[in-house]
Amino acid sequence: MVRGTAGLAAASEISKLGDLAAESGLHRVAMLAWRDLDDPEAGGSEVHASKVAALWAEAGIEVTMRTSFAAGQAQMSWRDGYRVIRKAGRYMVFPRAAFSEMMGWHGGSDGLVEIWNGMPFFSPVWSRTPHITFLHHVHAEMWDMTLPPQLARMGRTLESRIAPPLYRRTPIVTLSHSSKRELVSDLGFRDRLVHVVPPGIDSRFSPGGPKSPTPLVVAAGRLVPVKRFELLIDALVSLKPAHPQLEAVIVGEGYRRDQLETQIHEAGAERWIHLPGHVTDDELVDLYRRAWLLASASAREGWGMTLTEAAACGTPAVVTRIAGHLDAVDEGSSGLLADGHDELRDAIGSVLADPGLRERLATGARDHAGRFTWTATARGTLEVLAAEAMLRRRHP
Repeated sequence: MVRGTAGLAAASEISKLGDLAAESGLHRVAMLAWRDLDDPEAGGSEVHASKVAALWAEAGIEVTMRTSFAAGQAQMSWRDGYRVIRKAGRYMVFPRAAFSEMMGWHGGSDGLVEIWNGMPFFSPVWSRTPHITFLHHVHAEMWDMTLPPQLARMGRTLESRIAPPLYRRTPIVTLSHSSKRELVSDLGFRDRLVHVVPPGIDSRFSPGGPKSPTPLVVAAGRLVPVKRFELLIDALVSLKPAHPQLEAVIVGEGYRRDQLETQIHEAGAERWIHLPGHVTDDELVDLYRRAWLLASASAREGWGMTLTEAAACGTPAVVTRIAGHLDAVDEGSSGLLADGHDELRDAIGSVLADPGLRERLATGARDHAGRFTWTATARGTLEVLAAEAMLRRRHP
């Protein structure tokens, strides 16, 4: 009966999405993204876009997502009810997708969603349809972490000075209130046009089974500079003498893998710090459930979906105090926030050493995670696009 009631509630939410789309004239929607979910470098942004697209498609909206070419993937395919078109390379996808949308190739659209992930598509310059932009966070120092100095300067200038004035009249959707504050203060976006719609959590992330009998720290994410896994490894190595049975698992793939493996080897930690690479959904859920805590030393996040996924499994988080994390973690209730390497190390040590603190944070983590669903994310995002569509209808 409970399961049936939940199913009816979900169906009702999907029906409301369809009604809102029909009322606002959004029958066909285009989404422009740098990468596709099947791209080897896909991360949280791609998961977020895919979940929203799938729920909109279930509600009867014809969704087409245009992305760059992904090795081993067909140029056109269908996923969860929406169409994916993968054409052009990492950089040519921006002008090509824009031109394709302007020309109405593969069918026109009643609305457009641009996903600004570092490099924008500049949709306000050329889009003739109601449009909104996903912008999860300010990239700031990420440019210096990933690009040579000259290109990094160009990226920072593009993000901070060239692009923002063009988007001043465009509704922006971001994931957290802390990210919104940065978008308004650092990039100059209008407060009233920046909308906060948190990401959801899949139902498979839930409590179950016993915790690891020995200390287990889990981290998850792409092995790239912004995640700063090297700081986490340093913290774990310094904690090992106080917790001889400590183990850690860092899930994910990325081009920093070799450096991290070297760091682990030089610390003599190969036997207890593991880099399993990609894991299945079931394996990830199992890790979340068995972990004593989830850790992140990331420098930039729009949210940090792994934090709320683990929280839904009853696992608290110890993370850096940055925008995104400030909302994904309810400080002192679902986890701890830390400023800098030393505080992160000490906070992890505190949770490992105190069973009462772990239990209290685990309870808070489950309660905090219960607030977030993908249907709410899909509806909140559609409301922003629908409002823009109806405004355009009244004032062409």
